[in-house]
Amino acid sequence: MTRRVALLYALMSLVLIGVGILQSWNVAFGIFNLCLISAIMALGVNMQWGYAGLFNVGIMGFTALGGLTAVLVSMPPVGQAWAAAGGDLALSLLSLTATVIAILVARRSLPRPFRLPATGALMVAGYFLVSRFFVPATASIEAIDPALSGYLGGLGLPVLIAWPLGGLVAAGAGWMIGKIALGLRADYLAIATLGISEIIIAIIKYEEWLSRGVKNVTGIPRPVPYEVDLVETPWFVSFAQSVGASDLAEFASLFVKLSYAILFIAVLAIVMWFAERALRSPWGRMMRAIRDNRDAAAAMGKDVKARHLQVFVLGCATCGIAGAMLTTLDGQLTPTSYIPLRFTFLVWVMVILGGSGNNWGAVLGGFVIWFLWVEAEPIGNAVMAALTFPLAEESALAEHLVAGAAYFRYLLMGTILLLVMRFAPKGLIPER
Repeated sequence: MTRRVALLYALMSLVLIGVGILQSWNVAFGIFNLCLISAIMALGVNMQWGYAGLFNVGIMGFTALGGLTAVLVSMPPVGQAWAAAGGDLALSLLSLTATVIAILVARRSLPRPFRLPATGALMVAGYFLVSRFFVPATASIEAIDPALSGYLGGLGLPVLIAWPLGGLVAAGAGWMIGKIALGLRADYLAIATLGISEIIIAIIKYEEWLSRGVKNVTGIPRPVPYEVDLVETPWFVSFAQSVGASDLAEFASLFVKLSYAILFIAVLAIVMWFAERALRSPWGRMMRAIRDNRDAAAAMGKDVKARHLQVFVLGCATCGIAGAMLTTLDGQLTPTSYIPLRFTFLVWVMVILGGSGNNWGAVLGGFVIWFLWVEAEPIGNAVMAALTFPLAEESALAEHLVAGAAYFRYLLMGTILLLVMRFAPKGLIPER
């Protein structure tokens, strides 16, 4: 097994080196960085599915929460927005807190027949009370220079702090969702997590006071230098000359991607270390026992729902960290790019291809699938060019095939999934 893992990872490394030689090292490191983030997301899904058999289809929602956290932590605050609506926002938060407390008190103190009507009445009253302050506050915030601002901004802290905080925010959301949804059957859990994911993304997309919505937040601070600053820095210029770099701008871009790669490798190594320790511990053996036969585990005195909640929160936290890293790498928050069905499908293919229940397999699957997803378009163009070479230039069939090359990646992903399920259902690196 160890020899097989080493061989597969060596082959993946050779493929990336080949991209660097045949295309460019900037392209290779760009793919490598996204592969690292994909591997972390695949680890999060593997914790939930591979450890415990939880079918979470809301991956993009927790990833989006991590991305939003990167904005709220690293972007500078918009002083005008806080001055115009800070008081109303505070009052709306106090109103929400008072409503929740009143509901809890009513449900504990009133006789059972009166609890449901009282809860409904308090919820309606609380909605109107919160709206009394919240709606004018958001309107005031979004009216402040909407082309450039129109939102609250963030805390102005270093963006690296947002990575663990993104995991905590996603973990908190996972805990609240898990408390409700983990009692459901597997198919209902999938539907519930997908719906909640859509709700989270809709909030990020349309609540402009919080995230600028579809206007996007750009200029998120970097944890690494900017290329324009590097080319004007004496030590970097002398370093580039010492290694024989002829194009200073291209070398600066490569240096930035390499810096990101070092940070991402460190995060992946930390997550992988904890994931492996957990999998090999008594807790990990208990999780696999619950996954294989939850009724037998419950009969042995294991609290199945509590253990499921633990692993669900851990997986959500891992996806939140990956989401914060992805937003940092992009330098912007683009809510419309979070497409639950498309990218959730990709992450699941990563886990299935690599090997469900095996962390090394999940990481390898993240690398293989994202590499193929990026390189599928040039491969498709080459295949279609070869197929249409004998045809005339004005051929309608040739035009149709060339135009369809962009969709080759969907065909490739579906084909990979079918082949894996047929010939290697346990993945490239099966669970021991």
